[in-house]
Amino acid sequence: MDREFLIDLFADFGPVTIRKMFSGYGISADGINFALSLRAGLFFRADEQTIPDFEAEGSKPFQYSTRAKTVLVNSYWELPARLFDDSQELAQWARAALAAAQRAKVKKRPKKKTAAKKSLAKKAAKKTVRSNH
Repeated sequence: MDREFLIDLFADFGPVTIRKMFSGYGISADGINFALSLRAGLFFRADEQTIPDFEAEGSKPFQYSTRAKTVLVNSYWELPARLFDDSQELAQWARAALAAAQRAKVKKRPKKKTAAKKSLAKKAAKKTVRSNH
């Protein structure tokens, strides 16, 4: 899939940013990546709320092979082929994928803050130990 095809495909969804990534493109909206266009197909971000929809369509999660193993990426699922002919329904799936990506971003945020707080606590503890000597 080339850049122009992807722009047309997402026309009913709204403006997207398309960036070169791996062997294809990363597709984002509002600064959040929600889809991947790779040689293997078009994959949308998914989570526990949206994976049942992909499963109902017979879609599979993205996977790739290394020399040692096959890696399953459960956070991106293949877009059902029928949606390439229904731009309005594709836009609905794209909005759901963007929402899944936003939920994932929110989930990650507190972990970073917690790690930063632990780091600050360690520094404070070291200063306390040093000042006692």
